[in-house]
Amino acid sequence: MANLVEDAKRQINELLAAAQAKAAESGLLPEAASLAGTVEIPKDTNNGDFAANHAMAGARALRMAPRKIADALVANIDLAGSYFVGAEAAGPGFINFRLGPAWYGAVLSAVEREGADYGRSEAYKGRRVMVEFVSANPTGPMHMGNARGGVLGDTLAEVLSRVGADVWREFYVNDAGNQIEKFATSIDARYRQLILGEDAVEFPEDGYHGDDIKDLAAAFREKFGDAYLEKDERERHEAMAAFGLERNLPKMKSDLERYGIKYDEWFRESSLHESGYVADTVAELTRLGHTYEKDGALWLHTSKIIADKLRAAGKSEKDIEKLDLKDDVLRRANGIYTYFAADIAYHRNKLGVRNFDTAINIWGADHHGHVARLTAALDALGLDGEHRLVIVLMQLVKLLRDGEVVRMSKRTGKAISLTDLLDEVPRDAARWFFNSRPDTQMDFDLGLAVREDSENPVYYVQYAHARICSVIRNLAEDGHSVPAPESIDPAVLETAQERELIKQLAGLPDELLHSAEALDPSRINRYAMELAARFHRFYNACRIKGEAEGVLNARLLLADATRRTLAVCLGILGVSAPEHM
Repeated sequence: MANLVEDAKRQINELLAAAQAKAAESGLLPEAASLAGTVEIPKDTNNGDFAANHAMAGARALRMAPRKIADALVANIDLAGSYFVGAEAAGPGFINFRLGPAWYGAVLSAVEREGADYGRSEAYKGRRVMVEFVSANPTGPMHMGNARGGVLGDTLAEVLSRVGADVWREFYVNDAGNQIEKFATSIDARYRQLILGEDAVEFPEDGYHGDDIKDLAAAFREKFGDAYLEKDERERHEAMAAFGLERNLPKMKSDLERYGIKYDEWFRESSLHESGYVADTVAELTRLGHTYEKDGALWLHTSKIIADKLRAAGKSEKDIEKLDLKDDVLRRANGIYTYFAADIAYHRNKLGVRNFDTAINIWGADHHGHVARLTAALDALGLDGEHRLVIVLMQLVKLLRDGEVVRMSKRTGKAISLTDLLDEVPRDAARWFFNSRPDTQMDFDLGLAVREDSENPVYYVQYAHARICSVIRNLAEDGHSVPAPESIDPAVLETAQERELIKQLAGLPDELLHSAEALDPSRINRYAMELAARFHRFYNACRIKGEAEGVLNARLLLADATRRTLAVCLGILGVSAPEHM
């Protein structure tokens, strides 16, 4: 797949190597190994589109002033047949390169040729990556807090896929442990209240008090009548937990699908317990000498594992002591394994059984204390958790309406659920806003999300796409179709607005790669916003309809390449690309 920015940088390195050899032959430079340097896009492109620092990087080896080296290279550079029309020495020894029509034309050709695949690469080819996200407790409705993790995980998975990774999306179903027992106890109490009366049955103080529990109890009674009243508590709880999960999980799936999210697997925590894998994982940690018994419980020596790793990295005992490291219970005195033990087993399964190269988890920032503990456990198992487990921490979201914080649903009077949110805000807006800046707390303005003007960023980008579609339709009515790239003369695209727009188009492959490397899919939001802004500036400055045939065709092709690239960006974000607005 094409990456014209990297192609230009590569070509600059080749041109400078040839210029160095030629300058050495003529005696302007001493014989030496090829100069190595970096090629960057300067912030101010008035003096050039790319800047190379090879002369400065090679000054010591050549024992010459950087500016003299740069002058010698420029004097011997041959730009014929290249992407460039000019090269000049500047400042202390930079070499600035100016792009020519060949490069601008190559960008448009690449976008048109690759279409919906534009920006893809094979940079991560051969890497198997799991992205686990949302993983909300299945004991109640999906709450609004899951909305951000959902879109971040889904968009990051798409970004990684587009740079060549083999990506697996997974939801971890917490269908075992204390929260499921509490879930069953809550349904049971409501079930017995329905039969015996509310005053006859005390509802547990720490139970789940939502109306959804009452609805499940009523549905359970409707199906089974009063038959379970006489059964023992364990049998009642097993049946009620299974009944509740059978109804809650499909609802969670449908809510997430409404949000545009589908998973490759819904992995059940209970399967780890039923297969004995949790017990096996704890036994392996014991065999490796990382556990000890105290007060009848089995503990992981987390503090020692982390401290040993920090010592190996050169940390002082004083610094380690400041961390106040703690150990973790794996198996309680009653023989029940903790959630942490199951979590270790789950991640051992990811890395040691299913052999993903990298396991990425999207977690709320309140889980940051869990990161080092889980990483330490995986390191203790020999699974290189430090490098293979990657945790993306996201900050909280604050919902605002008319400047006021919103905590409750107007419809139910309860905490905002994902369903509530999507009833009020279009999916496109929700996905766009929740993918913005995961590392900062976010104010989600419900009013802004539904506005149809340039203040709403998703509307602004979608409008650019729809506007181009309208331009293409109108020109088609006049007999003008989008031309083939080889039929246009890119030299006529000479205004600053045209060239800046093409440069932005060229940047998508790099933007996707940087987004994957930084695990920051919000970069695509910012790229798309800038692309839309540059298109609007081009559209306002450069007329298409009524221009001479050559200019009209070139600008029409540029508009279509922008449309295609906007559609790619919106597709990555899971946002629609409307043709009419």
